[in-house]
Amino acid sequence: MTVLDARTYETIAREWRETIVPTLCDYVRIPNKSPHFAPDWQTLGHMQRAAQLLADWCRRQPIRGMTVELLDLPGRTPVLFVDVPGEIDDCVLLYGHLDKQPEFTGWNEGLSPWEPVIRDGKLYGRGGADDGYAVFSSLLAIRALQERGVKLARCVVLIEASEESGSIDLPAHLEALGARIGEPSLVICLDAECGNYSQLWCTSSLRGNLTGSLRVEMLREGVHSGMGTGIAATPWRVAQQLLARLEDPLNGDIRLPELQCDIPRQRVEQARTAAKTLGDEVRERLPFLPGVRALSTDPVELLLGSTWRSTLAVTGADGLPPVSQAGNVLLPKIALKLSLRLPPTVDAEVAAAAVKRELERDPPYGARVSFDVESASEGWHAPICAPWLEESMQRASQAVFGREMLYAGVGGTIPFMGMLGRRFPDTQFLITGVLGPLSNAHGPNEFLHLAYAEKLTACVVQVLADHASRPVGAETAAAA
Repeated sequence: MTVLDARTYETIAREWRETIVPTLCDYVRIPNKSPHFAPDWQTLGHMQRAAQLLADWCRRQPIRGMTVELLDLPGRTPVLFVDVPGEIDDCVLLYGHLDKQPEFTGWNEGLSPWEPVIRDGKLYGRGGADDGYAVFSSLLAIRALQERGVKLARCVVLIEASEESGSIDLPAHLEALGARIGEPSLVICLDAECGNYSQLWCTSSLRGNLTGSLRVEMLREGVHSGMGTGIAATPWRVAQQLLARLEDPLNGDIRLPELQCDIPRQRVEQARTAAKTLGDEVRERLPFLPGVRALSTDPVELLLGSTWRSTLAVTGADGLPPVSQAGNVLLPKIALKLSLRLPPTVDAEVAAAAVKRELERDPPYGARVSFDVESASEGWHAPICAPWLEESMQRASQAVFGREMLYAGVGGTIPFMGMLGRRFPDTQFLITGVLGPLSNAHGPNEFLHLAYAEKLTACVVQVLADHASRPVGAETAAAA
C-alpha cells in the first residue's frame, strides 16, 4: 500500500522550493574540494563551512527526537551524523557525501562551478547532484513520514567529506563511532546514477577504482629536438608502450587477467532489460560531438562495458608544456595520472600490484619508470533484493513515475558501500541517485535535475515506510 498522497507530495515540493534549493545554492558557492584536490583544506576552511551549512539546515527541521552532530577527528575531514530514534526496533542508514570534485574546464557561458544557476528546472554548479542534495532528501523523507504518523525504524544519516578522495577519512570515523551506528537492516545511498529521469533506478553494482601516477624519465634536461630525436626515445613514446601493456590501443580491452571477472548472468539480463527501455539514450547520455561514434552500437554492450568491464583513462599529465609554449624540445620526462575502473568483484589490491608490476618491468630503452599507486578502492556487488524491497521499489516507482523500477550497474565507485557490505553482509541496499543523462558529475556543467530530486525523495518515503512494516524475518527468508 502506498503512503504517498497529495499532502506528502505538497510537503516535499514546498520544502524543496522554500528551504532546500536556497540552501543548496549557498552550498554550491563553497569550493570545498575533496582532500586529494585541496591538501590545504583545513587551512582554507571551506569543508567546515559546507558541513556547518548542512548541519544548520538539519537542526531547523521539525523532526522529533533528532540529534545532529558534526564529528571531528584530528587531521580528518568532518562527518555529519544525524540520529532519529524510531518506534520499532530496527535501523536504517542513509548515506551521502558533501565534498566536491575540482572545478574542471569547459563550463558553458553563464555557468560556473561555484556560482549556482537555475535554468530549465536544473540547478547548475559543482556538488549539487554529486552529492549535496542527499542529506536534504533523506531528512525530508523522514519528516514527511513523521508528519503522517507512520512508525519508523531508527534512522541514522551519515554524510562524509572525503568520498571523492576514496573515503580516506571514513574508516577512522567509523572506528570512532563504534556501535553508535548499530546494525542497519537497510542502507539507502543517494550518490548513484539514474538511467533516465522517468523512473526509479536501483544500482546493482559499482566498479572499483585504481588511481596512480606513471612517471617516465629519459634525460637530465630537455634538448633541441633536432639534436636529440633519432638518438633518444621520447618519454611519450615510452609511456605509450607501457600503456599498451595494460590496454589494447585499438579496442580499449584491458589485457591483465587480474583486472577481469565473469559477469553474473542476472546482471547481464538486467542490462538487457534496461537497454530495451533506454535504447539510444545510453549513448546520448554523453555529450558526443557531431559524427563521433560510441564504442559500440549495441546499448547492452555499452551498459556492460561501463559497469562490469575494466577501463583505463589518462586523466592528467605533467611535463607537457601548453601548446602555445611548446618549442622544438625533446622533453626529458613525463608523468601521467592513470585512472583504471575495476569490475565490481575484482580485488583492488591485487589489481594495483599487477598494474605496478606490469608497468615497471623491463622498461624500454632502460628508462626510469615508476608507478605510484594513489588509491585502490574496491567495487561492490549488491546482494539479491529481499522480496519486500523489490516490491517496495516497484510500488514507489509506479506511484511516483507511473513506470517500473529498473536495475543498472554504475561505472563509478562509492567506497563506503564496499565497507558496509563487508561489515553488514545481511543488509539490504537501495543505492540510487540523480546522476542521469548529461548531468555530468566531475565535469563541466554539472546539474541537479530538481523535479527528479523531488520525485526521488518521494520514493525514499515509500521505501522507508515499507521497511518499517515489512514482515519480521523478511531478509532471512529471502537469503534462504
